[in-house]
Amino acid sequence: MARRYDSRTTIFSPEGRLYQVEYAMEAISLAGIALGVLAKDGIVIAAEKKVTSKLLEQSSSAEKIYKLSDRMICGVAGMTADANILINWTRSNAQKYLFTYNEEIPVEQLVQRVCDLKQGYTQYGGLRPFGVSFIFAGYDDQHGFQLYHSDPSGNYGGWKATCIGANNATAQSILKQDYKDDMTVEEAKALAVKVLSKTMDSTTLNSEKLEFATIRMVDGKVKYDLYKPAEIDALLKEQNVGADPMEEGQ
Repeated sequence: MARRYDSRTTIFSPEGRLYQVEYAMEAISLAGIALGVLAKDGIVIAAEKKVTSKLLEQSSSAEKIYKLSDRMICGVAGMTADANILINWTRSNAQKYLFTYNEEIPVEQLVQRVCDLKQGYTQYGGLRPFGVSFIFAGYDDQHGFQLYHSDPSGNYGGWKATCIGANNATAQSILKQDYKDDMTVEEAKALAVKVLSKTMDSTTLNSEKLEFATIRMVDGKVKYDLYKPAEIDALLKEQNVGADPMEEGQ
């Protein structure tokens, strides 16, 4: 039955489903996991890198975590090429708002704008949905720190902790069990490491397989920290997870 209705994103099946959108979500469920945890003093985003090689220059660029504005970052799961298009569009919109109104765009407003664009790609002929989901983390003066998740359909929602990508059901279960409303960023980092250690396919965690970032308030300003490989290894060692980099090199 599906084969008759899955060639166009604009055609509903008799069951009321848009198969191409569902296929895009299925592609994301096979991608490396990304998760976000909202704390009372900041937000943690962590992600699994699928491209791992000793020849790869780790510090040159991020594969899964990106800065959108001075107050907003995101983690991605799915097709990185699709993500790059949406990230550039989102950065441009954030800067246009800043130029027009001389203040940072509210977090939910920016999320809603990019989700409106994603929804359009499910409604018009000749287009395919973007094969990527986002976890948005940001801060604004109205609502403080906020965490949002969006998928290829254009839907989005606010979360205290969420994840996307492979094994997300297991990760959601752990987050639901261990998350506390009054967590600090340090406790959120520990929870993120715990979730990744239990859901990633890899037997040992190290900086080659992970990306880690936080945003928090420092001296009245939002500070974004993308962890360097040495800092990720130190965090894993502190949580008693992963292999010693020296041992792994032997």
